[in-house]
Amino acid sequence: MSFNKVAVIGGAGTMGIGIVQTVAQAGIEVLLFETKMEVGEKGKARLNKTLQKLVEKGKISEEKKQDIIDKIVLCDNYQDMADVDLVIEAVYENIQLKKDIFKQLDEIVKPETILATNTSALSVTEIASAAKRPERVIGLHFFNPVPVMKLVELVMGLATSEETYQAGVDFCKQIGKESIRAKDTPGFLVNYLQIPLLVGAVAAYESGLASAEDIDKACVLGMNHPIGPLALLDLIGLDTALDVYNVMYEGTQDLRFWPRTLLNRMVQAGHLGRKSGQGFFKY
Repeated sequence: MSFNKVAVIGGAGTMGIGIVQTVAQAGIEVLLFETKMEVGEKGKARLNKTLQKLVEKGKISEEKKQDIIDKIVLCDNYQDMADVDLVIEAVYENIQLKKDIFKQLDEIVKPETILATNTSALSVTEIASAAKRPERVIGLHFFNPVPVMKLVELVMGLATSEETYQAGVDFCKQIGKESIRAKDTPGFLVNYLQIPLLVGAVAAYESGLASAEDIDKACVLGMNHPIGPLALLDLIGLDTALDVYNVMYEGTQDLRFWPRTLLNRMVQAGHLGRKSGQGFFKY
């Protein structure tokens, strides 16, 4: 299956704008949806600055930058998405909000349109239950920063069809990503493997076993990780990480996913990582 027009709901957010950029870079027209047009305009302006930096570094040409920008169309009305091949929902992790979005989309988009969620931990099956075509709903879990990270998890809801899965594989290839198939379990596969390490890093820091710098150095130089776990949490956003941890712990009752008290306190203090200028490190 080939995709010619894609919509991203929440397209001006941290994950959404990265998905928008990636899709546009692949030469696909992409609708950047936000409920307020000015939010979409600000997101597109930020992306323009990001792309300009790539031009200045010689990573892309001025022509390529303009081509990417021209592929992005702002919209604030669901009706504008009636003829898209794929909708990717990338709003914040609230199950009821996501279900409301899918219920509305189900009434608007054409029958063959695939509905995808970028959730990192919530149930794809439950989100799909809001649609009359749950067989065409799938999880497309991208990783931050989207233009750099090569992997997409294709998460199969209980009703997701093999046809929809294969379309997900085709889409990932079209935008230059590798994909893996994951079951609809809390956190899917990557988070299931990664979060115990991140929780352990916070526990080590909270217990005074080592400094934040040394914990990250241990993982980068001793385990060959590209980035330390505490720096990664700062990049993800401590509030986002906490939401994911809570969903996974509530869904499994597995103590490996239990968020440490320190993480809760840092979020309460507004120390959210890079986006606030303060997390485990200062920015």
